Order: sequence, then structure tokens, then C-alpha cells
Amino acid sequence: MSQLKASDIKRIATLAQIAVSDDELPMLEEKLQNTLAILNQLQSVDTTNIEPMSDPFDRTQPFRDDVVTETNHRDEYQVVAPAVEKGLYLVPKVIE
Repeated sequence: MSQLKASDIKRIATLAQIAVSDDELPMLEEKLQNTLAILNQLQSVDTTNIEPMSDPFDRTQPFRDDVVTETNHRDEYQVVAPAVEKGLYLVPKVIE
């Protein structure tokens, strides 16, 4: 991967809406280069015959019973709503 330049970091910061001063650029450049080096190292690992895993410890996900634990408070919540119809909140139309 190519080296990051100060202009690249400034552009990334602008896109991310992060304020970066010129004094911070060398430190950020070093940290980003280190991160990219680690990513390049990971890219070089051969994963040809490796199956994807959902858990690194080869265990099953425990399931719980699908039981309702909360009571329905919809009517209580909708009492303060400006407009409700058939259990749904009515909002003003904002798109023509």
C-alpha cells in the first residue's frame, strides 16, 4: 500500500469532519501508517481453507425461550401524542 501524505490525512479529516491542526499531522501520519502496516500484514495471511467462525471458541449460542417479558404500554404512551389513529401515531406530512 502506498504511503499516506499530509494532504491525504487532511482530506480524510475533512471528509470525517474532524479538525486536525498542522502540528498533529506527523503524529497522525505515523499512527495511520502503523495501522495500515498491520492491515497489510493481515492481508498477507493465507485463509484459503479456513471456514468462517461466529465464535473463536467453537461453542453454540445459547438460546432463550421466546417469551414476552414486557407488558403493552401503547395506550398509556399514546395519551400524550398530538394525534393517534388505530394505535398509530399521526405526523404532519412533510413531503409533497
